[in-house]
Amino acid sequence: MAGADIMALPEGAIDEVAARVGSCLRGEHDGTGLRIGIACALFNGGISVRLLHGALDALSAAGTDREDVTVAWAPGAFELPLVARAFAAAGKVDAVLCIGAVIRGETGHYDFVAGECAAGIQQVQLSTGVPVIFAVLTTNTLEQALARSEPDDSNKGREAVLTGIEMVRLLRTGPLS
Repeated sequence: MAGADIMALPEGAIDEVAARVGSCLRGEHDGTGLRIGIACALFNGGISVRLLHGALDALSAAGTDREDVTVAWAPGAFELPLVARAFAAAGKVDAVLCIGAVIRGETGHYDFVAGECAAGIQQVQLSTGVPVIFAVLTTNTLEQALARSEPDDSNKGREAVLTGIEMVRLLRTGPLS
């Protein structure tokens, strides 16, 4: 059995768990009425914009009105957490997507930027209670970044939208709300 097969949630697993517990909560992918902030990095902007297009396509498909989407451009991935915090603190968005790309180079710069970006995004999410989604590619090569930003279902910007919507809906469900 391949590693991906072992890691994937088996078909029917959620229903199986639901039959064994009092409540089994899961967010839906309906973006209708949601307000989304997108913090997008200018550095490695060719990758960022590919991810952004995937995100915007997914928001449209999920029923999110384009007027409820705001994009703010940060200089780079390191600055994304501050933009995310500003979005969350303003109270005008239901979720924030952080989009960018950090590609390993010849120095240790990658480790600091990728790690601090991820930690900052997590801190914003935990301190504000607003879902802040990490859609920052951290790849070894440009080719890997390009593969993860293709204009198809594998686009990580698209995946981030689904995660953000699902988290908003989950947090507004039953015992969590």
